[in-house]
Amino acid sequence: MPILEVHHIEKHFGATRVLEDISFSLEEGRALAIIGSSGSGKTTLLRCLNFLETPDRGQILVRGKTLFDAGDPATQRESEIRKKRLHFGMVFQSFHLFPQYTALENVTLAPRLLAKERPDFKSTRREICGEIERRGKELLDQMGLADRARHYPHQLSGGQQQRVAIARALAMKPDILCFDEPTSALDPELTGEVLKVIRSLAEQKTTMIIVTHEMAFARDVADQVIFMDRGVIVEQGEARQVIERPARERTRQFLARYAQQ
Repeated sequence: MPILEVHHIEKHFGATRVLEDISFSLEEGRALAIIGSSGSGKTTLLRCLNFLETPDRGQILVRGKTLFDAGDPATQRESEIRKKRLHFGMVFQSFHLFPQYTALENVTLAPRLLAKERPDFKSTRREICGEIERRGKELLDQMGLADRARHYPHQLSGGQQQRVAIARALAMKPDILCFDEPTSALDPELTGEVLKVIRSLAEQKTTMIIVTHEMAFARDVADQVIFMDRGVIVEQGEARQVIERPARERTRQFLARYAQQ
């Protein structure tokens, strides 16, 4: 059974159809790259998966459980949205770190807030907080930032800030890690260090969805690729097949334009 199933998702903003009949699935431990021109609906799709936007139609299932069904109001209750977001770790284009907190505090903030809701928090607070801090340090070490744990965002480069953001998303132990063009806000010399981290996560079989304009990266790291254009999925399949031998003319035209840039 796939870890993620998306069935017939649609999203409209007024009369504008941003997503139309989007369906795909993702197996656990695989990386999916979503490519396409700006305005093709890639970011909106991620925002629907993370419940930052509400689809107008369709269903989203994780591990066989229906998280969202446009025809079932019970799946759209505001009180349930936060719980559903825990399934998806989100790494945005901009880093969105809290400037008043250190790198380690940014990584551990959400787990600490969530821990306070545990019935045993008062009696085991020291143990719980100690474990959260230990995991936060491990994640920063995994990102190559062990020596930056006490630094504030303004003391970090853009690449380092984005790696803190990745650690923060991983701290919640999501089922699926989502990246929305994670290198678009970085200078070229910093892009490589973030892509290296994502490549390492793929090698560790982290389940990921990556919206990216890095075609070579998508070809070499992703297991499967979806090409979107004007709100629809034009083509999807194994990464090298789609990028090196696309079956659809619209895909070929997009990749040809990209190669000329």
